[in-house]
Amino acid sequence: MWPKLSKLNTLRNQMLLGFLFIMLIILAFVGGITFNAVSELLKNNAEKHIQQTAVQANGRLESVLDQIDSLTTLVSTNGYVQQLLLKDMHGKPSTFAERQALPPIINLVQMYTDGIKSVELYNKDGERLYPLDGGNLGDKVSEDWIAQTTAKKGGIVWFGIDPSDPSSLLAMRRISLVDQYFSTGGYLLIRADRGKFALKDPLSGDAQAETMLLIARDGQLIASNDDAVSQAEAAGLTASNDQTVAIGSRSFILVKQRSSVTGWTLLILTPVDTITKGISVVRTTIVVSACIGTFLFALFSFFLSTMITRPVFRLIKTMRGTRLGVLKPTASVSSTIEIKELNHSYNQMVGNINGLIQLVYEKELSQSRTELKALQAQIHPHFLFNTLDALYWSLLDKDEDELASYVVAMSDLFRYTITGPNKDEWVALRDELDHIERYLLIMKMRFGDRLAWRIDAPPELADAQLPKLLLQPLVENAILHGLESRIGPGRVDVSVAREGDDVVIAVEDDGAGMDETKLRRVIDGLARGTVPSSKNSGVGIANVQRRLKLYFGEAGESGKMPRLAIQSQKGAGTRVSVRIPANRRSTP
Repeated sequence: MWPKLSKLNTLRNQMLLGFLFIMLIILAFVGGITFNAVSELLKNNAEKHIQQTAVQANGRLESVLDQIDSLTTLVSTNGYVQQLLLKDMHGKPSTFAERQALPPIINLVQMYTDGIKSVELYNKDGERLYPLDGGNLGDKVSEDWIAQTTAKKGGIVWFGIDPSDPSSLLAMRRISLVDQYFSTGGYLLIRADRGKFALKDPLSGDAQAETMLLIARDGQLIASNDDAVSQAEAAGLTASNDQTVAIGSRSFILVKQRSSVTGWTLLILTPVDTITKGISVVRTTIVVSACIGTFLFALFSFFLSTMITRPVFRLIKTMRGTRLGVLKPTASVSSTIEIKELNHSYNQMVGNINGLIQLVYEKELSQSRTELKALQAQIHPHFLFNTLDALYWSLLDKDEDELASYVVAMSDLFRYTITGPNKDEWVALRDELDHIERYLLIMKMRFGDRLAWRIDAPPELADAQLPKLLLQPLVENAILHGLESRIGPGRVDVSVAREGDDVVIAVEDDGAGMDETKLRRVIDGLARGTVPSSKNSGVGIANVQRRLKLYFGEAGESGKMPRLAIQSQKGAGTRVSVRIPANRRSTP
């Protein structure tokens, strides 16, 4: 399955799918924004219209309540009522004849206001003065309602449904005595007909469109035009701050209007589906437009991607011929500047490569093999010159028997380099260190007690493979340039250690060393392939670096450390270390 799918992963298909994907994202984004914007616009416009209607309805309700408030204010401030309550406060209860004069005053509210069932007058102790049949205010309302009315300081307080008569609504007003520093003189209890506050006429003219609720401050449902809304649902809607609410399985737009006179809240619920009847047309239009746009875009994208990629496919077909080892030029048939330039550059490259590939390939092979042999051959004359020079100085002060032992050592040393089982270019580390030991013994002929050495190599690394005579130039440099100019005795240490996947061999002397300037010059010279020096000091170390690069590459241990490193300090000696793989891996 995957190989079949991989054949479809072409540039043309990627461009086509990319164009379609971007187009679908844009259509979905624009369509979603348009749909949501239209929906919100319809909802907001409907909400504003309903809000204005609610303000008007609440205004009509408040006009009736304001009329009741004005008429009850006239009663509470009436001079006769004030005198009657003031006498009662001073311990002179009103007589029956005095109370008989109250009906014309109190009934003024019922005469000029429709829907008022009764108005009752009580003194400050809650004893009823009118009607004349007696009674107590505490039997009608709770102490909390009386306290709220007292705190209102003369303002009318609408409480809601009468606990003793669900068909009535209760309101109270405290009567403040003007001649007694507006202290509480009594109370007016107003009982209104609940049916007069019924919400029967729909605001929009559609009896099924809107649900209207009138909620008291304590959450009581005073009036409703929909019996399906319960008391609990009405209280929850009053506390809700959401624009859209759910009742049952339907969603409604909720509009609230609070009365400043009563503190009651008028709720208008308009079904969302009624407001958004036309949104389905918008949704259908968006979907159809998106489908048509996607089809046209896919068609045009297919032709466009085919036109762009056809020359590229032709060039790819031509380049596949390189698998057979022959590069062929391609015909330029595209008028596009970029494609023409690509074809032209490819044809030029084919012409150049076909002319040079065979020559360069053979030259590189020949050069790498010749260079390795030349580097090995460079060791022999250089090493022979230094050894004979040491033998010359030894002949000046050695007897024949001692000289014979040195000649035998020299014979073994030369046999290692040119004859015997070790004539291969790769040797074990133990053989190379034995060779270094013989070389140091011969050098002792010249330096005598001035030369001391130590060779430290773990047995487990004795079989590590390295090119023959790789360490010889480093030991020569340590003696000739580290100890030759030293007046007192000197020392050469050769140490071997394992670091990760590499073996590090260090040659260290305690000779004169180099200052920072000379050390930097040597390091830069090695980087350029030329080491400016005296006494041919650079021949050996440059040879070692070149052989390391040819055999093992530029760096060791995953490219973290260089193959050859030099450390030196003026008057403290020099340390040269080489890094070879623990397991033989040659690059040629």
